[in-house]
Amino acid sequence: MIDFIVEKMHDARFMTMALAAIAASATAYTLITPLFVGQDLAKRMKAVASERERIRQRERANLARAEKISLRQSPKQVVSRVVDNLNLSKWLAQEAARDKLVMAGYRGQAPYITFLFFRMVTPIVLLIAAATYVFLLTKAHQPTMIKVAICLSVAYFGLQAPMLFLKNAISKRQTSIKRAFPDALDLLLICVESGMSIEMAFRKVSTEIGSQSIPLAEEFTLTTAELSYLQDRKVAYENLAKRTGLDGVKSVCLALQQSERYGTPLGQALRVMAQENRDMRMSAAEKKAASLPPKLTVPMIVFFLPVLFVVILGPVYIKFQMMH
Repeated sequence: MIDFIVEKMHDARFMTMALAAIAASATAYTLITPLFVGQDLAKRMKAVASERERIRQRERANLARAEKISLRQSPKQVVSRVVDNLNLSKWLAQEAARDKLVMAGYRGQAPYITFLFFRMVTPIVLLIAAATYVFLLTKAHQPTMIKVAICLSVAYFGLQAPMLFLKNAISKRQTSIKRAFPDALDLLLICVESGMSIEMAFRKVSTEIGSQSIPLAEEFTLTTAELSYLQDRKVAYENLAKRTGLDGVKSVCLALQQSERYGTPLGQALRVMAQENRDMRMSAAEKKAASLPPKLTVPMIVFFLPVLFVVILGPVYIKFQMMH
């Protein structure tokens, strides 16, 4: 059975058919999945409401000087046991990873423990799989050092895979926030100029902006909770800037801090920042559109031109063969 699988993996025709089938399935999945995606805004907002309740309970405990009790969701028993027994928090702990988890939308201790677990398990699993394939299954006559180098490269990729996953999640989340943030600032400006307090403005905008960006609605809801229960309101704005990691959000948070501290009018600052963020969004779209022609050059050369040559020269070649 193993010999049959190895033989099929080295069969160019079979692998081409398999990759074509996978590509076709992935294309169909990409086109069909958006039709079945439900509106998960209510569920996400419920999770944020739970986070708000945790903040309220924590602040009450601090005010009462009682023992601090963690109300966050605990990780899986097996994952937590492995991390604790191997003391991965000491060997693989990274404060940057904890910050990146927050920026990706994974809050609490459970995602961090899970991240450490996969940071250890993924390279080991890939190393074993690569060593099994290179040394036992494949019949390639390569030097031992090359095989060892391949196994170590695969293990290193496994070590970096969780960080790559986090970077991808952060990029998607920041893109969603960037696209909706100028509109959110306009709504925030309208609410502030109508006489609402900043907490009510954030709460109102969080409910309205959810149709455009669920991550931004989550962040505004958490900011509302922190403004209500934290002793220093400056910390709430700093946490918002830290969770998003965007320059536009940081500038708005700085203006909000200055307004809280010095009592400066907030309407004009929000109006200017909304226009700046809108210009930044437009320039980013123009930059992406300008980079499209160079990116299409290689696909055109690899995929379109050979087909075009076959269509043009194919009939000529057939006619030439028939004449001879």
